Amino acid sequence: MLKTLFLCCVSLLYICSEISAQSSWTDWEEHIDDDESLLSWQERYSELSELAEHPININRATKKELEQLPFLSDKLIENILYYVYKYGPLVSKNELLGVEGIDKQTRRFLQDFIYVGEPYNESDRLRIKDMLKYNKQWLLTRVDVPLNMKAGYAGYPKSVLLDNPNKQYLGDPVYTNLRYRFQYKNKVSFGLTAEKDSGEPFFSSINKKGYDFYSMHLALSDLGKIKTLVAGDYKGSFGYGLVFNYGSFSMGNTTLLSNSGRMGKGFSKYTSMGESEFLRGLGISYCLNRRWNVSLGYSFRKKDAKIDGMFITSLKTDGYHRLEKDVEKKNKIHNHLIVSNLFYNGKNIEYGLTAVYSIFNKVLNPEQRPYNLFYPRGRNFFNIGGFYKFFLKRFCFSGETAFDKKGHIATLNILSYSPDVNNKIVLINRYYDKQYQSLCNNPFGENSLIQNEIGMYIGLESNALKNIKLIGYLDFFHFPFRKYRVDSNGTNGLGGLVQIGYSPHNSLDMLIKYSYKNKARNYTSEQGTKAVLPEIRQRVQFQLSYQPINALLLKTSVQYLQTAYLKRKPSRGFGLNGSVRVNIDKIPLQASLTSGYFRTDDFNSRVYMNEPGLSYAFSMFSFYGNGIRNAVNLRYDYKDRLMIQAKLGWTHYTDRNRIGSGTEEIIGSNKSDVQIQLKLKW
Repeated sequence: MLKTLFLCCVSLLYICSEISAQSSWTDWEEHIDDDESLLSWQERYSELSELAEHPININRATKKELEQLPFLSDKLIENILYYVYKYGPLVSKNELLGVEGIDKQTRRFLQDFIYVGEPYNESDRLRIKDMLKYNKQWLLTRVDVPLNMKAGYAGYPKSVLLDNPNKQYLGDPVYTNLRYRFQYKNKVSFGLTAEKDSGEPFFSSINKKGYDFYSMHLALSDLGKIKTLVAGDYKGSFGYGLVFNYGSFSMGNTTLLSNSGRMGKGFSKYTSMGESEFLRGLGISYCLNRRWNVSLGYSFRKKDAKIDGMFITSLKTDGYHRLEKDVEKKNKIHNHLIVSNLFYNGKNIEYGLTAVYSIFNKVLNPEQRPYNLFYPRGRNFFNIGGFYKFFLKRFCFSGETAFDKKGHIATLNILSYSPDVNNKIVLINRYYDKQYQSLCNNPFGENSLIQNEIGMYIGLESNALKNIKLIGYLDFFHFPFRKYRVDSNGTNGLGGLVQIGYSPHNSLDMLIKYSYKNKARNYTSEQGTKAVLPEIRQRVQFQLSYQPINALLLKTSVQYLQTAYLKRKPSRGFGLNGSVRVNIDKIPLQASLTSGYFRTDDFNSRVYMNEPGLSYAFSMFSFYGNGIRNAVNLRYDYKDRLMIQAKLGWTHYTDRNRIGSGTEEIIGSNKSDVQIQLKLKW
């Protein structure tokens, strides 16, 4: 008996010695407290997954390449490049410890996006022979299978569907996608992406072409004077997004502190599964000389919309085509778009000019409501604006001012002060005229539509105390005109956050954050009295990540949330979740187990929980009511050629016997799903 126990212990220690934690960057997340920020982060996660798949050679890294990583500040990028320049090429990722201002967490995140390669031997010339010989290719497919019957897949008599055709989905409940990539260094990228959402037909019914959505791109970079050339589906962003930011995510309140002065990246390939926010055509950036660059892009694509004769009453952007009413809106309009940019990149000053012209084949004319009198209307839209950035010792001044075709203005101006690499103060002023109209922008702001907003943001980021990182901000905003769900002019709001991270050593990370949002909303009392009152949302969260040995990573999170209209009964929510993750190289098998508990009064106090997901799939969900959530994730890799991953998720509610509503309704208190992913690399 003792001998058997001894052998078991030795075997366990041997296995553990070969285990290491999973990728670190997937643990990084922007502050998420609503569904809109969750959707934004899902897009960001997909883009970061693409970057992690094709890491940067740190010994040849450029400022533009490192600026793709949102957790790196401008000052830290400068220090990394200076370190490589001063001390020569890195021979190990561990040398990042010597970079001034880099903390433990940022170093761990960065390691997933870089590799240590040759500094000078990689030729800048593109040779077809080398491209065909030294390229990297991979094919990935994913299938999600729900294990519960939803109302939209139930069998209904033809007589019922004749009167209510939108009671039943047109396709099966399986979700599937496909990704193919061809990559040669950071110079050539070709990709194909295809997706079928749950409920959409697949080689059947109205869809005979297989997947519902296809996307393809060919991207070339740094070919002499041509800095970027993208054909097919692409995205773009210039300046600070007031004129043009299409398909690229905007900065969140916390990321804004590190990246406050960071401008748009120009044109780049589009690899996401989103079916709305992308361009389809050709984009090119050309280097006129050492300092001046010019960019020009053209796009033509069909879009989903609800139309009434020659008018577009609403644009459909969710990408679903699974009900009759969805199909009726599919590809009903088309849009031409031209964008141009001129950019000067000096030593201490950068500035540029951006112009965009967009035209539809019908007139955009949403049905008038009291809150949407100044929404974009018309057949064509034109915007032009200038942006700037210059340095004065430890100060950085940056911003952008834009005009629409009627002369309405939007302006964003940023002042940041960095006394040293460990401290930064940011002040941002924004003014978006209530009549400013643009369909291609996405800058920093409280509104999803950039108009009718005045705001002042002040933030602080500090690593001055050893092993402690402090982040805090306050955002004051004012809406001159009424908004959706706000039937009053001249409302005010306030948002804020305090976050303290503590890492006493490499194996332990702790974080506590408190967020506050005060924003006016329509309120109806039980007696039917209507008023506009401040809705106050507060959230406290504590996170702990502990790696006692290289074999094991433990993570837990506790959150409490309270939402209430001023002097009204609050709605409260509580969430607790934890995960265990390991990577056994001897098999080789990666495994994770996640479990969570949630208890909320209603939807307004819903909580958000994150769990390890499949590659390119951000797994954060919102929950309300009472229940538990469990998930198991397994991944097997064979010689860096084959990857098989599977995830089983199960949610059990204790306060209901029906989940969801309408076509998504499930009879019962359980909801389960299986996700399977296969990846081949060569």
